[in-house]
Amino acid sequence: MCDRNDSVLRTIEDRGMITSLQNPAIKNIVKLSKSKERKEQQLFVIEGARELSLALQSGYRPEAVYLCREMFEKTKYPDLFDSLPPEIVFDISLPVFEKIAYRENSDGIVALTRPKQHGLKDLKLSSNPFLILLEAVEKPGNLGAILRTADAAGVDAVIICDPQTDLYNPNVIRSSVGGIFTVQTAVCSSQEAFEWLQAYRISSFAAELQAAEFYQKTDFTPPSAIVMGTEADGLSHFWLENATKRIKIPMRGKIDSLNVSVSAAVLTFEAMRQRGF
Repeated sequence: MCDRNDSVLRTIEDRGMITSLQNPAIKNIVKLSKSKERKEQQLFVIEGARELSLALQSGYRPEAVYLCREMFEKTKYPDLFDSLPPEIVFDISLPVFEKIAYRENSDGIVALTRPKQHGLKDLKLSSNPFLILLEAVEKPGNLGAILRTADAAGVDAVIICDPQTDLYNPNVIRSSVGGIFTVQTAVCSSQEAFEWLQAYRISSFAAELQAAEFYQKTDFTPPSAIVMGTEADGLSHFWLENATKRIKIPMRGKIDSLNVSVSAAVLTFEAMRQRGF
């Protein structure tokens, strides 16, 4: 580890290790697994050195970082503490870390951080934007996987309409592999999103099983947004009636739909292919 890390570690050693599962701070981290607590406290949990590193690069500033040195020794991000003030870092035992960790094979870092604003007005678009719009997404794993796809494809933003899960659900952060910190996101109502797309002259393409046009024949080269619904119910009538066009992915098997995150990836990378990326 670098000298800066050594200095931080010496500082937290001097303060002593948190070993009690009844420590109020540790109990509060457990409470933050619930959406209601995250909203009321305006705090969320980041687990993992890579995820925290991406969050720091995106301007998030943690209020507290809990370090299990026994696990951190195997991290691939040993210089993480270069940008963290020592006074917010706390040493914890392995049993305490296991109590607050959300996933297996972690590297011993859990941080508490304030969320950002995610309004449509906060989005910065390229000259020819491509966006993914999700209506009433409810499964954190799907949202996280779509954010990961958006990062890979260099999508301008992911817009989440009428969400049934929040952006800072620990499973969103985990399944996005930190993509939540690298992709612009906005949360709004469907009506707000529709009016915003119109104002920016962005065409919307509603994905559904009964659509007349196959996605391969759709022109995604102008400013575009694909609109995805839930696996259970698909898109609402609002988007089916108001989108610029309805499109579909051909199905050759006996199952009538793909996972929504897979469908989003298929459509997104077709758009990237058309755009020469």
